[in-house]
Amino acid sequence: MQFCTFYLGRELFGVAVLEVQEVVRQQEITHVPLAPRVVRGLINLRGNIVSTIDMRRLLKMEPLADESQSINVITRVASGLVSLLVDHIGDVIDAPEDRFEPVPTTLGSEVKHIIAKVCKLPGSLLMILNPERIVEFDRVKTPVVDGLARPD
Repeated sequence: MQFCTFYLGRELFGVAVLEVQEVVRQQEITHVPLAPRVVRGLINLRGNIVSTIDMRRLLKMEPLADESQSINVITRVASGLVSLLVDHIGDVIDAPEDRFEPVPTTLGSEVKHIIAKVCKLPGSLLMILNPERIVEFDRVKTPVVDGLARPD
């Protein structure tokens, strides 16, 4: 399988190439009042309004001091398009199936929820993300009390 890779800090992440529509430099982002913290806002991608998920916020990482070089990885999910705001883009990697392993059980629930599998590469570890799970960020943090889902 081929993966579009990108970095958040020194960590390498990837999304299946077939789930990526395009990669674009940071666009002007329109803030959305009352949106969850991980939703940075909306971008206008040639007339399509696309929600932008700040991957650093989602993974509870410190914000970048300079976001001017950030990249939008536009991915397809069942509900349409979503932009993943990342630090910088990597290469397209062809990963052999025998290098994949399950997600380590020691990862935190937010991270474990969005990682589909990991791939051992020479000198690094590639974490393969599941875009459908990324857009479910609000479901992971909603505790169930007395049978009813309640926001934090």
